[in-house]
Amino acid sequence: MNWILLVLFYGIAKGFRDVIKKKAFTKNTVMEVLFAHTFITFVFCIPDINNSLGIPSNYYFLIALKSLAIFLAWIFSFNAIDNMPISVYGIVDLSRIIFSTLFGVLILKETISLSGGIGLSLVLLGLSLLKLYPKIKEKLTKNGNHEVNNSEEINPKYVIMAFLSCLLNGLSGGLDKIYTKDVSSSQLQFWYMLFMVIYYAIYILARRIKIRSSIWKNGWLWLLSILFFLADKALFIANTYPESKVSIMTLIKQSACIITIFAGKFIFKEKNIGYKFICALIVVSGIIIATI
Repeated sequence: MNWILLVLFYGIAKGFRDVIKKKAFTKNTVMEVLFAHTFITFVFCIPDINNSLGIPSNYYFLIALKSLAIFLAWIFSFNAIDNMPISVYGIVDLSRIIFSTLFGVLILKETISLSGGIGLSLVLLGLSLLKLYPKIKEKLTKNGNHEVNNSEEINPKYVIMAFLSCLLNGLSGGLDKIYTKDVSSSQLQFWYMLFMVIYYAIYILARRIKIRSSIWKNGWLWLLSILFFLADKALFIANTYPESKVSIMTLIKQSACIITIFAGKFIFKEKNIGYKFICALIVVSGIIIATI
């Protein structure tokens, strides 16, 4: 039960983080937020450095691979969030369930129970209904002899970025479960964030991206880093529980969609929230059934 609560905290924090990212982008560029957010989070890990040393030598390379996956995932997801309605991104992000479930079953040899299968099916149903919505809307609008509202048209490039981010995050989640069998949650978090800082520093120098000093005055950035540090700490600890499963953990993480949908309605004033909320309710029902 403890690992479920830890992952639930991660999911809720993730929902708030997606909203905060959107707000942070109003003051600074995507790459500025990415680099500064990563650096600040790593600074939060430094006090635990004594507990982070002494990992098996092969794990430096293995953690570097995980960090590379997240390095690319963040570039994709931050750009997608910056160019998509937050409510739509929050539900598209649910597709990582597919990748994580496949990883858990094929690589970690996890088994899916009847309730887990029903839960997964409901999550996929919610996603399918969301994808069908534009066609349903167009048909209803034409029947009503009104013009089709294209105010929420999304560039396919950013949808692809969101899905690539899901794939890489799903891979990373599976690697976490494998790594925490031999390294502690503190060790994994410290080295993972250190490699992330190195990757982004190299990327910024190679592309000659300017990081303005004003980034450190962006309050949303500091809040984002604090939430990320605490949420990742909870997730890594949850992975150390032998009974925890990657497939179920990924389902629980999707509780984030409720936060992003409400934010889309009350903060970003997005349209068509009612339909998105119904899709999210179907997804959440699947999560509840899977964890019973």
